[in-house]
Amino acid sequence: MNSKLNIGLFGFGVVGRGLYDVIKHVQTTRIEISKIVVKDRFKKRLIDSDIFSFCHNDILHDNNINLVVELIDDPTESYKIVSSALKNGKNVVSGNKKMIAENLPELIQLQKTFNVSLLYDASACGSIPVIRNLEEYYDNDLLTKITGILNGSSNYILSSLFNSSQIYSEALKEAQEKGFAESNPTFDVDGFDSLYKLVILTLHGFGVYINPSDIFRIGISNINNKDIEYAKEKGCKIKLVGEVYKISKDQLSLYVIPRLVNQSKYIYNVEQEYNGVVIKGEFYDKQFMFGKGAGGNPTGSAVLSDITALSYNYKYEYKKLEYFNPPVYNTNNYLVIYLRYSDTNELKHFNFTEIYEKHNGNSFNYVTGKIKLSSLIAIKDIIPSLDVFIALTNNNYE
Repeated sequence: MNSKLNIGLFGFGVVGRGLYDVIKHVQTTRIEISKIVVKDRFKKRLIDSDIFSFCHNDILHDNNINLVVELIDDPTESYKIVSSALKNGKNVVSGNKKMIAENLPELIQLQKTFNVSLLYDASACGSIPVIRNLEEYYDNDLLTKITGILNGSSNYILSSLFNSSQIYSEALKEAQEKGFAESNPTFDVDGFDSLYKLVILTLHGFGVYINPSDIFRIGISNINNKDIEYAKEKGCKIKLVGEVYKISKDQLSLYVIPRLVNQSKYIYNVEQEYNGVVIKGEFYDKQFMFGKGAGGNPTGSAVLSDITALSYNYKYEYKKLEYFNPPVYNTNNYLVIYLRYSDTNELKHFNFTEIYEKHNGNSFNYVTGKIKLSSLIAIKDIIPSLDVFIALTNNNYE
């Protein structure tokens, strides 16, 4: 695609506006936003109103628009837009990680069937180009692990808890006021955002698609000051981490769980709204990528990078799917967890095979012990109703 890119943009929220501002600063005449479709007819916007529309077809059926950029929150509408654009022969850039993670196999097939390209580097880790690095630099079967802080909002909150001695509600409110967390923060703080990103990274890193509903995920919404004190006594911080790794040559495991991290780990010093991703391989050991994971301009810059790549006819080749035998998802591995609870009856749900530490007090009860990942998956729908906080201990690190 060497001609001018006439962009049809869906969504003009934080990221959409960020992309608009970034493009205005780019010294090029080859990229132009021709039309923006939004939902709210009455919201005031400080740019030319003639560029706005309220009908999807004004972009999807406009032959002059050769690139669709989709940056809306609603995953159902996002899927309709992206799939229709691909079927209409338009290349697409999307930032909707939930939609992508839940529909990846079909989206890959649509690209092949209609000979178009869908790029979504901006959907994973904001400004860090993880997906393209996995596609191009790590395009072999030597990769063994991807570990990362994948959500800037939750990391901002955890940084405030550890560094400013705030309580959770105060840290959350501050993150919302600064635009790092939504008014309904569940997507970020309960680990869904990290989960969808991990699904995407797993496919590009290992050639395996795993449905998000089959993965263990727990977030930080139940954290309290006792958990912070416990971590500090152990010389650690707590980070919400997504991780996928090979158990053996032909098996892998993955999950999203808060984690006790000591000072020897790269992600220990990843603070505020930043993301950090550690990639490990058989012969190159560990490599670290770091950058802003939240905010309009950083994510808008990542969207622009995808747009620029399309101007040079770039496509994901999905090499791990095409040329290698992917490993199989396995949940029979053991994890060592810290479990803080309020009621001893809550312990009956957790099938520990070994207990390493146990403490009972008037206001603070916890155990640390070994538990099978499959046991946690079996109770993942029960855990949100319990007054517990779970974190991997530092014993899980190599």
